Amino acid sequence: MATTSSRRDDGDGDTPESGVPGGDGSPNRKRALLAVAPFLAIGLADVVLLLGWGIEPLWAFAILPPILFCSVLAWIVFSTDFLADRT
Repeated sequence: MATTSSRRDDGDGDTPESGVPGGDGSPNRKRALLAVAPFLAIGLADVVLLLGWGIEPLWAFAILPPILFCSVLAWIVFSTDFLADRT
């Protein structure tokens, strides 16, 4: 008699439950960092570019909170596999 599992395994070692607290694995923080880092770097480079152009610093730092908020939100989504069951 074959046993069936409700877990989906695509062969890469990551299962949907791996990011869920209490699952058999831990959240994949490294993958989340690799996914979010380029966008965070582009956003911070934009702030530096605006400051380098001589624009008033208030305007350059006004775009910093949305950049950081979106980066943290994306990191949380990637590290917890929040959207794994929707694909």
